[in-house]
Amino acid sequence: MDRIRLGNAEFEGQNNAYVLADGDDLALVDTGIATDAVRRDLREGLAERGYEFADVDDVVLTHHHVDHAGLAGEIQAESGATVSVHEADAPLVAQDPDAVAAVERRREEILDEWGVPADAKDELLAFFDSFEHITGRPADPTPIADGDVLDVGGRTLEVLHAPGHAAGLCCFELADGDRAFVGDAVLPVYTPNVGGADVRVDRPLEKYLTALRRIADRDYDRVWPGHRDPIDDPTERATTIIEHHRERTEAILDVLRDHGPADAWSVSAELFGDLEGIHIVHGPGEAFAHLDHLRHEGIVAVEDGTYRLINECVSPAKIV
Repeated sequence: MDRIRLGNAEFEGQNNAYVLADGDDLALVDTGIATDAVRRDLREGLAERGYEFADVDDVVLTHHHVDHAGLAGEIQAESGATVSVHEADAPLVAQDPDAVAAVERRREEILDEWGVPADAKDELLAFFDSFEHITGRPADPTPIADGDVLDVGGRTLEVLHAPGHAAGLCCFELADGDRAFVGDAVLPVYTPNVGGADVRVDRPLEKYLTALRRIADRDYDRVWPGHRDPIDDPTERATTIIEHHRERTEAILDVLRDHGPADAWSVSAELFGDLEGIHIVHGPGEAFAHLDHLRHEGIVAVEDGTYRLINECVSPAKIV
């Protein structure tokens, strides 16, 4: 697969943009973040292949996060390209003011629910403010949904909705059924964050585990992630991430057993220690995703953001 490596150092870093080309028919899967360095990487990568932004016919986005979608609006403005993204993420790619404001409100509400201290909240909000310039210009996206089929860059891609890390995260399966672009659904090194990466997602861990099992069941030969290198045994990698979440569930149960009732911030402190930057939302978000899953499984109860264990005789293997 033709990959342009992007020198992004933000968030997970080492982003990829994938080039699908058939003569004059040119598509990109993801675009990278709207920084000068990444813009240069993408322009130079296309130029090496004989293209420029104005030649792009289609941009296919795995999800709305700015390290994947940041340059989509700029490319569309230069080329008139169609920008396809899942319907759940389309308003954020369009930078719809109401959608953006709703996310900001929800983030502030949920930080309070998680028990995040005021100074940590202030640090996080300042962190987000400092990155406003990398959002890029808005796009006019075409919404897509699970099961849709896209014909782009001489390839046929089937949309596989895989929410959890983001509400609209999608994989794109090639027509042979053996390979797929997976965005941040499965990564080769990091375990994608759930709970904090997109505060819009209801029951994020359950949705993510369902997505991982769906990917594992496809038994792909190879997948191309949004960060770092291709994954040659994606079923094993998806299964490893599921096992990671079983282990994290056990660790969270141990926190409640050892320390008693706690909010998501306190649990995350036991798991991850001191947090800074984006991890101020990712840490308690991950704790919340597991606590919320345990609540729905009848293992813990919650009152005013504090979770207490009500069923100690439980094996994580039965609930994750």
